[in-house]
Amino acid sequence: MGNPVTYQFNLPADSAPENVQLHEEWYPGIIPYALTASAMRSVDPILGVRAVVIHATAGSSSSGAVSVIKSGTASFHWLVPDENEAAHGVAAWATCHEARRAWHVRNSASHPDVYHGENRVNDYSLGIEIVNTCEPNDPYSQWQVEQTAEIVRYCWEKYPNLKYIVSHAKLDPTRRKDPGSHFPWDQFREMVLDASRIRRNDPAYEVARATQNAAKIKEQIIFDDPEER
Repeated sequence: MGNPVTYQFNLPADSAPENVQLHEEWYPGIIPYALTASAMRSVDPILGVRAVVIHATAGSSSSGAVSVIKSGTASFHWLVPDENEAAHGVAAWATCHEARRAWHVRNSASHPDVYHGENRVNDYSLGIEIVNTCEPNDPYSQWQVEQTAEIVRYCWEKYPNLKYIVSHAKLDPTRRKDPGSHFPWDQFREMVLDASRIRRNDPAYEVARATQNAAKIKEQIIFDDPEER
């Protein structure tokens, strides 16, 4: 088992994938809550994204995970469902607009290895939650690891300055241990970096991308900020 406070790798700038097809759907009914449990970024929503943070929910269901969004206490951009849920093996849940700052890392948390130690990580990052209790007796499914890698590869293609892939535990080691010592970080890293997974000239790509763009159309709308929590 690994040590989650050491989980990090950096993406090579000249090797971003192309034509990554992301399998995602909006979590039913979540959009109104996502807008009140997030804020506008203080950086450019494309050029300013530097990191992806990998989390585990410390629970066993997607519905339990999104309850924090509905209560307005926290938020994250994607949720990877558990193997006991119908969405498992189908798609990740989109739970917050990528253009907005989700609340998935403490404002004071940071690490010198990640973007020069800048805090307020939420401003320059995207957050992925994986449904898992974060305990060794709850193994991650192969699909969960693959789907998380697919999300990161999608982000790598979309965000030209994305570099840091890091665990929540590394950013906030005194309070968080996710995604846990049993998360297969080395395997996950290889899935992200594996050039053979790049989908070039995929005939289904344009249809998939059009579907993604339609689903993400609300990202282009500017909303007033809710009061900072």
